[in-house]
Order: sequence, then structure tokens, then C-alpha cells
Amino acid sequence: MKAWPVLAIVFIEAILFLAHWFIYRTLVVFWGNLSPAATLALRDALILLAFSFIAAALLSFRFSNLLVTAIYKIAAVWLGFLNFFFLAACLCWLANLALLLSPLASTLPRNRPLIAAVLFALAIVAGIYGLLNAQWIRIRRVPIHLPNLPASWRGRTALLVSDLHLGHVNGLGFSRRIADLAVRLRPDIVFLPGDFFDGARMDPDRLAAPFLKLSPPFGIYYSTGNHDEYGDLPHYLEALTRAGIRVLANEKVTVDGLHIVGVSYGDSTSILRVRATLEALRLRPSQPSILLNHAPSRLPIVEQAGVSLQLSGHTHGGQLFPFTWFTRRAFGKFTYGLQRFGALQVYTSSGAGTWGPPMRVGTHPEIVLLQFE
Repeated sequence: MKAWPVLAIVFIEAILFLAHWFIYRTLVVFWGNLSPAATLALRDALILLAFSFIAAALLSFRFSNLLVTAIYKIAAVWLGFLNFFFLAACLCWLANLALLLSPLASTLPRNRPLIAAVLFALAIVAGIYGLLNAQWIRIRRVPIHLPNLPASWRGRTALLVSDLHLGHVNGLGFSRRIADLAVRLRPDIVFLPGDFFDGARMDPDRLAAPFLKLSPPFGIYYSTGNHDEYGDLPHYLEALTRAGIRVLANEKVTVDGLHIVGVSYGDSTSILRVRATLEALRLRPSQPSILLNHAPSRLPIVEQAGVSLQLSGHTHGGQLFPFTWFTRRAFGKFTYGLQRFGALQVYTSSGAGTWGPPMRVGTHPEIVLLQFE
């Protein structure tokens, strides 16, 4: 293994360990009447949980069986609750400071258990809501007007499905749900801009098979996302092709006068490679085109190349509060929804699936029906 993945794993694990230690210290201080046995049990449980997600993720890249799937799901759910427990612990100390500076400072020792109980209970409620919300897939309908669109495309619909993250959490049942929704919507064409798979070891043919029931008149088109490229990409692409999905790896196809372009995620991360790819495809503003580009990035280059509409995912809208704030800082208004960058239109979907915690708080899962006008 190269040095940088090891360093990244150590860095992430250190952050997770410190977060668990902070929660432990908060609970011990605020519930000061814990017995020595309870304190020891709490410490041991949090130490075990601190290493659970990294261990489960590493196992998921090497093995595919029911035990690994169960371990990964449990660790992923805990990671989501950890997020809210950490926030609850932070708020405990803020409440402690506020009370300490107030006239009620003398009541602090007896109020600490109540403060912790209320805030950690709210954290549990937030986690449960996130689990339920992540399962409620919205169908969003968005009108799209593309300059110079052939008359034959007006009134047609395109289904945008991003970030399924099929793997140990979002399995065959989830894939079937998405495929059934797509069949009911009867789109004329389907776009899959990356992260179809989660990158873990699994049977991609089995997970992609439900998409065989889709038969849009103008096909299904896919470009890779970062998680697709983390795994056995050639195996993934073969499975998608067998499921009737056209893989666009820095390619262009013309469908009834509309150019469909796909850029591989790895190439999209390089300014030079993405510029060279789009220049080689010879797109022109006078001819309408749709680009599948997993992340809402390289927009100046994409606009300069003459692309009409870029379809992206990747951000998940932040997926979980407070990461919704951080994602907005990174991608600005292109974090979610239909936006403009000069002559270029960009639609970034919050995605249908989840990565890591199967939770959504502050965002929602979606598939998007684009309606050409």
C-alpha cells in the first residue's frame, strides 16, 4: 500500500478517536454519579466503536459476505449517531459555560445530568429521523430549456439518477426500488453521472440487474464517479454494460440531434485532461449537448467548450448537518439544484443513496425528472 492512503487512514482514525474521547469525557463529567463499572463499560464500548468504521470499511474492500455487510451497516449507522452525539457534547459544554456565567451558577452540579440527558436524547431523535429520511426518495420534476434543442426533444423527459452507492448498505433491494421508480416515470432517456457503486467488494452484476427492466427509447448513459473508481472499475463497467447501460468514458454520442458526453471522474480532476477531452470532442454552442460530470467542477472549462447542460452529483447536498455547511463552502450555489454559469446550465443532484451513515438530515434523497421545453 502506498504511503498516502496509510497516512489518510491514520489521520481519519485519530479524528474519530478524539471525537469518541470527547463524548466519553462529557458523559463522565455531566453524569458524575456513574459507578466505576459503568464508567469502565462506557470507556471500553467507545474505544471499540472508535475503530469500528475504519475496520469495517477496510473489510468491505476485501470481502463480500453477510457478516461483513452486517458489520459495515452497524458501523455506518453508529458513525451517523456519532456525528450528533459529538454535537450534543459540544452543546453540553456551551450550556455549562452559559450557566456558569449566569446567576444560576450554583445549580450547575445538579443540572448537568439534565442538560446531558436532553441534548443526547435530541441527538438520538436526529439520528432516527436521518435514518427514516434517507429512505424516503423524492421525485423532483425540473423544466429545462436548452438553446437550439431539436424540436423532436421538446416534451420529452430525461431521468437523472446519481450517487446510488450500491454496496453493503444500499443493496439489491435499494437497486430494485430505484429501477421500479424509473419504470413508473417512463423517461425517454436516463442519465447516471457516477457513484453507481460504493467501491466495496460486491457482485456488481447482481446489483445492476434491476436496471435491465428499464427500456427508455433513447438509452441509459453513465460516467464514473470517485467511488466507482475506488473499486474494481473494469468489473463494474462490464456489469453495467451487461445491464444495458452505455458507459461514456470521455466519449460523445449523438442521440436524435442531442450530444451526450461523459467524462470519467479521474480525468475530470485534472484541468489539463478535462480541457483536452472536451476540445477533442469538438462541441459547439450551436449544437445542444449534455455533459455527465460527476462533480460540479471545472465549470469555466465546460462552458468554454460549448456544453449546454452539465449533470452532476457527488455533493449529496452535504447529506448530514453540519456537513451541509461545509459542502456549501466548497461548492457554493452549485452544491444543489439548477444553476447557471454563464451560458452553461448545471444541475447538481443530492443523489438517491448515501455514503457512510445511511442518514440524511438537512438534505433529502432524490431522483430528478428533467422535462425538456
